[in-house]
Amino acid sequence: MPPFAPGYAGGVDRVAILAMSRAAGIGVKVPPMLLHELITSTAARRPDADAVQFRDEVWDYATLAARVDEFARALTGLGLQRSERVATYLDKRFECVLATFGAAAAGCVFVPVNPVLRPPQVRHILTDCNVRILVTSSGRLDGLAGALADCPDLRWVILTDGDPASFDIAGVTVVGWGAPHRVIDTDMAAILYTSGSTGRPRGVVLSHRNMVAGAVSVSTYLENAPDDRILCVLPFSFDAGFSQMTTAFHVGACAVLMNYLLPGDVVKAVAAQRITGLGGVPPLWNQLAALDWWPAEAAGTLRYFTSTGGHMPRATLDRLRAVLPDAKPYLMYGLTEAFRSTYLPPSEIDRRPDSMGRAIPNAEILVVDENGDPCGPNEPGELVHRGALVSLGYWNDPERTAERFRPAPGQIPGLPITEYAVWSGDTVRRDEDGFFYFVGRRDEMIKSSGYRISPTEIEEVVYSSGTVAEAVALGVAHPMLGQGIVVVATAPAGRPLDGEAVIAACRAALPQFMVPHAVIARDVLERNPNGKIDRRKLADELAGFFEEAP
Repeated sequence: MPPFAPGYAGGVDRVAILAMSRAAGIGVKVPPMLLHELITSTAARRPDADAVQFRDEVWDYATLAARVDEFARALTGLGLQRSERVATYLDKRFECVLATFGAAAAGCVFVPVNPVLRPPQVRHILTDCNVRILVTSSGRLDGLAGALADCPDLRWVILTDGDPASFDIAGVTVVGWGAPHRVIDTDMAAILYTSGSTGRPRGVVLSHRNMVAGAVSVSTYLENAPDDRILCVLPFSFDAGFSQMTTAFHVGACAVLMNYLLPGDVVKAVAAQRITGLGGVPPLWNQLAALDWWPAEAAGTLRYFTSTGGHMPRATLDRLRAVLPDAKPYLMYGLTEAFRSTYLPPSEIDRRPDSMGRAIPNAEILVVDENGDPCGPNEPGELVHRGALVSLGYWNDPERTAERFRPAPGQIPGLPITEYAVWSGDTVRRDEDGFFYFVGRRDEMIKSSGYRISPTEIEEVVYSSGTVAEAVALGVAHPMLGQGIVVVATAPAGRPLDGEAVIAACRAALPQFMVPHAVIARDVLERNPNGKIDRRKLADELAGFFEEAP
């Protein structure tokens, strides 16, 4: 049985864990610099403390550190070289934690694939960043086997259960052992996929330094402590979801893993597991706020809750504060390219309810005009993020990287090295006190249910279905989802537009969060002066669509 498999009964040598940590140069006085050191440094200090919980099973830090090390050595035993990619296609469970942190410990790069994606989207990610090893379950592999045949760089499939011999592709378990590769904090640690305004999702390359700096920064302003119990409900393929683990491990808290079906399940878990910290996206908070019951135990243990991935409606926030009077709300803004940029302190909620907040610790957020010069107070401009959280760029996309990762404004003349910052493409303003306010999004991304969605990917499915002549996918303001997805289309020649057929084609090829909520027929789709479909004009025309819909 491989060391990461369910039911693994290998003993944990706490003396070995301490020796491993000290050999890596980690002690009580030395902060972690590499991602996996968030675990081993805590294991050296508090080996018996709860580290991670899944269902009713709990691993302490010594156990987690030992199994991460075993997985790392198993990877290099397969011959995996430094910076090669290891993908996980799993729901939240122990194996997911081991595969991600174990890959980082081995000197490899982990690629968490959102478990709700369909085989075509999974295949794109695996081929785009040349994944060598895929960690998944036998149930998920059943549906993936055909897609994996088109992944030329894939060499191993590590199953968390089942019999590898029952698959036509080469499904193997981890065998062999070897020493992890040497890495430093500026080396790649992860590739997280996020959709752009055009084309398929792009891989954002994150270093060990990015992820550790993010854990330190967020845990600082959330005031995380060893006695925290953080419920992890967001996917690990989201930077915000993964950071719930890293912030927990940085301070020696316990990360409780959860894959929920109903919003009420989250509330029950908060009460049953004595959760102190909970993070979500606005659509989830809308659902949780609508529940007419909250057990007293939940209100009694929850110390804070966070929201990211879009604007939280004021009514939702007011309802949550009423049922959770002792829990501090933290409203945050970020982009995968720089992890997290701003947060609104709970003390400012009543004074500045519409604000994105101020810069997180160890980051500087600038507002600049088209020339890169600083904007004055309340003057709209582009948000630019500089600091240790700025990622390494987009995987295998130098053109888009050069567009978004550019020299930071205001550098001191004469410095021999250029510092690069992330130019977000978002328009914001900053008031006289240094608090930021969101104005608008320059690109055409759709942001629905906390997901960033490429309209082009939806349009490709619609066109390939043969149900339209022309089509455009738009994000339109929605009271619960942030944005609802609307497809505006013209009918194919000789027959009327069948909106239900369009939606059915999308449902068959796309994950649920990308399926359009409405299809609108038009005789023609207007063009702009460049001959392209005028997306902005269509979006403006449909601005009140979901408010007016029955």
